[in-house]
Amino acid sequence: MPAPILLNPVPALAPAALADAFGRVVTPHLSDNLDRMAGITALQRFHRGRKLVGTAFTVKTRPGDNLAIYQALPLLQPGHVLVIDGDGDTNNALVGDLILSYAIQRGCAGFVIDGAVRDTAAFGEADFPCYARGVSHRGPYKNGPGALNVPVAIAGQVVNPGDLVVGDEDGVVTFPQADAQRLLEAARRSAAKEDAIRAEIQTGRVQQSWLEPFLQQPAP
Repeated sequence: MPAPILLNPVPALAPAALADAFGRVVTPHLSDNLDRMAGITALQRFHRGRKLVGTAFTVKTRPGDNLAIYQALPLLQPGHVLVIDGDGDTNNALVGDLILSYAIQRGCAGFVIDGAVRDTAAFGEADFPCYARGVSHRGPYKNGPGALNVPVAIAGQVVNPGDLVVGDEDGVVTFPQADAQRLLEAARRSAAKEDAIRAEIQTGRVQQSWLEPFLQQPAP
C-alpha cells in the first residue's frame, strides 16, 4: 500500500499585478537586495528562455518517488510554481513529458525541482520554465510518503508555500510575499544605478566615479 501523503491548504496566489511587475526584474537585482545570500544556485535550466514568476506550491517527497507530485497536480491553480524537494537525488526522474503536459493545462507557471527530470526535449520545445538538479532516463516510484505545502529546502534555500518565485537565465530567487514590495522598489533602484554606470562607461573616460572608491590605495 502507498504511504499517506500529508495534504495542507493550497497557498493563495500572489496578486497578478505583483507577478507582472516581477516579470520585468532580473534575479541579480533581487539577490543583491537580499544581502547576496539568498536564492537557489545549484539547479540547471531546461527550457529556452521564458521568465519564471509565480507562487510556490511546495512538495516534499522521498528521493526518486513522485506520488506526492501526482497528488499536487489537480490542486494547482494558474500561477502556481511547483517547488519540489526531492532531496537532491538524481537517480530517478520525478517529472517528465506527461506531467509537463498536464501542468501546462492546469496553468502552472513552472517547476523548481531539487531532483531529476526526463524528457528534457519537451521542456525546451514548450519553453516551459523548469529548473532541476539533473537528468535521468529512469522513471520514478509511486509509493510515498510525502507532504504538500510544507516548508522545503531546495539546494539549501528554504522555500515556504506562498513564497514568490522568480527565475531567469541566472537562476532562481524566492522570498515571502510580505517582502515583495520592498524588493520591487529596491530592484528598481538597482537597475537605475546600473543604467547610470553604464552611461558613464559609454563616455570613454578612464576615470570613472563608480570605480574610484575601489581604486584608492590605503595610507601607508
